[in-house]
Amino acid sequence: MPEALDALTKSLLQAATKAGADAADAMAITASSVSIEVRGGALEQAERSEGTDIGLRVFVGHRSANVSASDTSSRTIDEMAERAVAMAREAPEDPYSGLADPDQLSARRDAEGLELCDPTPEPSPETLQDDAARAEAAALAVKGVSQVQSAGAGYGAQEIYLAATNGFEGGYARSERGLSCVAIAGSGTGMERDYDGDSRIFQADLRDAGDIGARAGERALARLGARKPPTGSYPVLFDERIAASLIGHLLGAINGQAISRGASFLRDAMGEQVLPEGLSLIEDPSRIRATGSRPFDAEGLPTQQRAIVEKGILQGWTLDLATARKLELTPTGNAARGPGSGPQPSNWNIALTQGQASRDDLIAEMGTGLLVTSMIGSTINPNTGDYSRGASGLWVENGEITHAINECTIAGNLRDMLRAMIPANDARTHLSRVVPSLLVPGMTLAGA
Repeated sequence: MPEALDALTKSLLQAATKAGADAADAMAITASSVSIEVRGGALEQAERSEGTDIGLRVFVGHRSANVSASDTSSRTIDEMAERAVAMAREAPEDPYSGLADPDQLSARRDAEGLELCDPTPEPSPETLQDDAARAEAAALAVKGVSQVQSAGAGYGAQEIYLAATNGFEGGYARSERGLSCVAIAGSGTGMERDYDGDSRIFQADLRDAGDIGARAGERALARLGARKPPTGSYPVLFDERIAASLIGHLLGAINGQAISRGASFLRDAMGEQVLPEGLSLIEDPSRIRATGSRPFDAEGLPTQQRAIVEKGILQGWTLDLATARKLELTPTGNAARGPGSGPQPSNWNIALTQGQASRDDLIAEMGTGLLVTSMIGSTINPNTGDYSRGASGLWVENGEITHAINECTIAGNLRDMLRAMIPANDARTHLSRVVPSLLVPGMTLAGA
């Protein structure tokens, strides 16, 4: 029987102290996953993995080191601790490193009430194969779809436990069930592809396989006959599937690591307008059945709801302990880490204020422009916010979609784009990033 995760972290901390560490924290994760892919209605690939990973971070003064392993034997744990302490003694000093003070620690030590793990049994491989096969069949049933590139289903579950010599101990479990389909329409050099999929914590919440396959097929069909757009300045509507990438650039720009290095186009924007006046960006790590929820962060600090942007005004950075100390601010409970890495600032669930208009309303209002449904590559300057990406999608003429677009580049400046964007009301509220379709009134378009 595998050793309990709390016992593993306790053994790691004891070994670290014995090896000469002044302080330490330890993480143990046990995970299992199964994935199935089908092709032509038959099983194409099946994979299953199970394992336990352990990680140890030690401090010798203000010097630190991280080690990890997938072997949980007592011999390995002792060797890990000895190696980590030896590495830390040779590491450069970091005056901002170190564990949280006891009075900073979260009182919450589990995820009770957050519903992060589905208590129903793991699905059988046959069930997953049937889901994937039904998605594939639904895509192929769409007239004009020539083949399905992939149709897959999967399930994963993990338990996480964190402990530290400052007295913190806590853990929780997670699960996830997913289904996806990639359909191809047309033939020869005129082939186009698109996808649909869904991922949920609770299996009962997963969308129907037939709906996923059919939508993938319809999206692929809509991309046929693509051509290059005219060059010029046009409104660009980012489809809900990709609109979160714009907010992702904002989150990257307010990350404590970027701010502490001065490598952010928002480094001097605290208290200034970064979004339109009516829009707020709220982080909420306590949302029920949301993949970004956390009862505590990777340093044992409490997670909390906060307004990152309130009515357009930037309210704060995203900080772990080290970046907070460097910036002489209070940590925000946003440390994330894996067994083999140290903490870094990361955001949990975020939600952007939704608009009053539907996506169709914005299409009608934009007149002539581009509805972007997928993007590839990027050239983004984190210091200035200059933005350039390859894109494809659908052309809008006089408020109506007319044809598909590909081999296109869209360009602008993120600071200007974020302040001018207009949200639709179509965000999927179960996602960890709840962001609707976003209309940017003016961007530069060019055929690639």
